[in-house]
Amino acid sequence: MATFLYRLGRFAFRRRLSVVLLWAAVLAAVGLAGMSAGDPPDDSESMPGIEAQRAFDLIEERFPGAAADGADARVVFVAPGDEKITEGAGRGAVAAFVRDMADAPQVATVADPFGGQGVSDDKTTAYATVTYEVAEADVSGAAKAALDNAVDAARDTGVTVEAGGSAVEPAESAGIGEVLGFGVAAVVLLITFGSLAAAGVPLLTAGVGIGVSMSAIIALGSTFGLSSTVGELAMMLGIAVGIDYSLFVVSRYREERATGYEPREAAGRAAGTAGSAVVFAGLTVVIALAGLAVVGMPMLTKMGLGAAGAVLVGVLVALTLVPALLGWWPDAVLTRGSRRGGSRRRWGRGGRAGAERPLGVRWARFVLRRPVPVLLVTVAGLGILAVPALDMRLGMPGDEAKPTSSTERRAYDALAEGFGPGFNGPLTVVVDATGADDPKAAVGEVAASIGATDGVVSVSPPEFDEAGGTAVLSATPATAPTSERTKDLVHDIRGQRPATEAATGATYEVTGTTALNIDVGQKFQDALVPYLATVIGLAFVLLMLVFRSVLVPLKATLGFLLSVLAALGTVVAVFQKGHLSGLFGVEQPGPIASIMPIILVGIVFGLAMDYQVFLVSRMREAYVHGEDPREAVVSGFRHSARVVTVAAVIMMAVFAGFMTGGEQVIVMIGFGLAAAVLFDAVIVRMVFVPAVLALLGKRAWWLPRPLERLLPRVDVEGEALGRGAPGPRPVPDDDELDRDHLTRV
Repeated sequence: MATFLYRLGRFAFRRRLSVVLLWAAVLAAVGLAGMSAGDPPDDSESMPGIEAQRAFDLIEERFPGAAADGADARVVFVAPGDEKITEGAGRGAVAAFVRDMADAPQVATVADPFGGQGVSDDKTTAYATVTYEVAEADVSGAAKAALDNAVDAARDTGVTVEAGGSAVEPAESAGIGEVLGFGVAAVVLLITFGSLAAAGVPLLTAGVGIGVSMSAIIALGSTFGLSSTVGELAMMLGIAVGIDYSLFVVSRYREERATGYEPREAAGRAAGTAGSAVVFAGLTVVIALAGLAVVGMPMLTKMGLGAAGAVLVGVLVALTLVPALLGWWPDAVLTRGSRRGGSRRRWGRGGRAGAERPLGVRWARFVLRRPVPVLLVTVAGLGILAVPALDMRLGMPGDEAKPTSSTERRAYDALAEGFGPGFNGPLTVVVDATGADDPKAAVGEVAASIGATDGVVSVSPPEFDEAGGTAVLSATPATAPTSERTKDLVHDIRGQRPATEAATGATYEVTGTTALNIDVGQKFQDALVPYLATVIGLAFVLLMLVFRSVLVPLKATLGFLLSVLAALGTVVAVFQKGHLSGLFGVEQPGPIASIMPIILVGIVFGLAMDYQVFLVSRMREAYVHGEDPREAVVSGFRHSARVVTVAAVIMMAVFAGFMTGGEQVIVMIGFGLAAAVLFDAVIVRMVFVPAVLALLGKRAWWLPRPLERLLPRVDVEGEALGRGAPGPRPVPDDDELDRDHLTRV
C-alpha cells in the first residue's frame, strides 16, 4: 500500500499538468451532466416494513385519489375576549375568508367551519381547511398572496387568525454551513501553516471534490431518486473530510521537506504515509455510511451511499490532486523560514530537542506520567454527559417545535387550546371488512371498540370506499402527538386488534402522521444495534489490518462509544430536556428526531476512526521504526496532535454552520455532530487514547500468531519506504519506475 501510494504521489507530482487537467475535465463533465439533469424528487418516500405505511398503501389502493398530494392550509380563528366565533364580527370574518378563498388561484376546496365540525365546543375557536389543486412546491406566489390577504382582512376585524399547513410552510432558509466551514478553515489553516499556499491547497482541493460529488448527485438524482437531502449530507461530509484529508497530506509533505527531502520525494513519501492513513480512514467512513442500508429505509440508504461517494471522491482528490498542486507550489506551502533556508529544529528520539517542546509533546508526557487518574476522570466525565441519553424519546418535531413567533406554531397552539392537544395529531384507522358477513356492521363495531379505548376522545363517522368493504375513520387522542401516552395509545389500539378481528371478521391498521412517526422511530431504534454490530465488526477487521493489533481496535471502539453516548446525552439535555436550550434557539423542547441517533452514530463512527487512524498510525509508525511504546506515543502526538486538532476545529465549524439552517432537525443534527467531534477528537483521542496506551505498553501492539499469519500486510506506516538519509534516492528513472508499476497495478 505505502509503496504504491508513494509512487502514485511521485507520478502525480511529476505529471501535475495532466492530473490537474484530468480533474478539470471530470468536474466539467459531471457539471454539464448535472445542469442537463431533470429535477430531483421530493423527500417523501415510502417507509417499508411498518404498519403505518401498509395502511397508507391500502388507502391508496381502495380509495384512489384520496392521498392526493395537493397542498393545504389550515386557518384558525379565535374570537376576541369573551365573544363567540359563531356570532357577530367573528362569524362575519370567517364567512368573508371562506368567500375570498373560494375564488383564489389554485384553490380546489374551502371547508366552511360552520358547515361541519370546525367549531370548538365552547364556540371560541374555529378552523377552515383550504385545499389546493397543486402540490406544495407548485403553489404560486399569487396563491400565497391571496391567502395572506384573506388572513390579514380577517385580522382587521379584531379576530385572531393564524395559519398552518404545507401551503404556509416558508421557504427553507439557507444556512451558512458551507461558507462558515470554508471561512473558519481558511483562518485556522493560515494560522497553523503560516502560508497562503498551504492554507489554499486543502480548500481548493476540497472545493473540487465537493463540486464533483454534488454535480454527480444532481446528475443521477432523477434516475436513482436522489433527493435534496442526499445532497445536503454529502455536502456536509464532503467539505469536512475533503479539507481534512488534504490537510494531512500537505502537513506530512511539509514534515518531509523539513527533514531534508527534495520536493518530489517528499510528495511521494507524504502520499505513501499520510496517504495510506487517508485511504483506510476513508474506508472506515464509507463502511459506516454504506452500512446505513442495514436499517432498511430507502431514503437513508441513498443518503448513506451519496455521502460515501463524496468521501471516496475526497480520498481520490487527496491522493492525486494534492501532490499535483504541490508540484506547482513545492516551496510556497512551506513556512517562511523554511523557504529562506533558515535553521530547522532537529528533534531527537522521543521529541527531545534544544528548542522548546511543542504543546502536544508536553501533554503526551503529562498523560503518560498519570495515566490512571487521567483515564478515570475522562471516563467519568463522558459518562456523566451520557446519562441523559437513557431517557431519550424519539419522534419527529412538527409545528409544536417551531418558534412562537411563527404563525404555524401559534395556529398549532390555538387548535390545541380550542379542540384539545390530540387534535393536532389524529390517528387514521383503515378498516378492511371485506371478509366480514356485514361490512358496515363490522366497521361500526371496530369504531365503537376504538372509541371505548382509554385515551381516545372521539372517533369520526366512517367513510366507505365504492365497494363498501373498506372504511377510513379518524380517532382523536386526548394527548399531544409527541406525548408518550399517545404512543402507548397507538400500541393499545393495535394490541386489541386480534380480539376485534375474531369478533367482527374485520381487521384494521393505524396510520396518519402521528402513527407514522411512532413507527419510524421504533424502526430506527430496532435497527440501531444490528447497524452498530455490522459497522463495528467490519471496521474492527479493517483496523486490525492497519495496526496489526487486537487491543488498539478494541480501544478505538470503546472510545467511540464514549464519545457518541456523550454526544447523544448532550443532545437530549438540550433539545429534549431544555437545558441551555435558549442558547441554541430551541424554544420548545421535545422528542429527538427519529433519524438523528442513527445518522449521528454512523457519521461519528466514521470520523472517530479517522482521528484514530491519523493519530495512532503515527504512533505505530514510530514503534515499527524502533521506538519503545511510550516514546512512540510521544512521537505520534508530536507529529499529529496539532493537525488532528486543526482538522477537528474545521469539522466542528462545518457542522456548527449547518445549525444556522433554521429547521430544528438540521439544527439538532449539526449540534450533535459538532459535540461528538469535540468529545472524540479532543477528549477521547487526546486524553483517553494515550492513557490507555500508556497502561498497555507493548501489549497494545500484540497480535495472536494465527492472525499474524492470516492477515495480509498493508504497510500503512510506510515501513517499506525506509528511513534513509534525506536527499536523492537510488531509485530507477521516475518515468520507467512509475510507468512499470502503474501498468502492473
